[in-house]
Formats: sequence, structure tokens, C-alpha cells
Amino acid sequence: MKQSRAMSLVEAIANVAVGYGVAVVTQILIFPVFGLHTTLAQNLKIGAVFTVVSIARSFALRRLFEAIRVRGAR
Repeated sequence: MKQSRAMSLVEAIANVAVGYGVAVVTQILIFPVFGLHTTLAQNLKIGAVFTVVSIARSFALRRLFEAIRVRGAR
């Protein structure tokens, strides 16, 4: 069964949304180890930027692999 583009996007968003909380908590714990001190608001903003990038990456990779699968099925 072929996955639609819309469902690819939904999957990518769900995947990244779960990771967002983990990323922010990780930043809060790890940044000080490297001497980086940020506020919660800054951590949320940094996490948001990486989230957008991650959604785009996940979506692009999903579509690439779907295209490879469809070509292989021909």
C-alpha cells in the first residue's frame, strides 16, 4: 500500500513532536556542561528551529524512499 504525501507529513510531524520535548530537556541538561546558559524561552525557541528542520528532513526522506519503492515495484 502506498503512503500518501499527507500521511507522510503527519507521520513526520508526530515523530518530531515526540522528540521535541526530549530535545528541550536534553538542551537544558547538556548546555550547561559546555558552558552555555540559556533561559527556558531560549531553549524552546532553539528546539522549535530544530523541529522545523527535522520535519522537513523527515518528510523529504520519506518521499525519497517512497519514490524508490515505487520505481522498484515497476
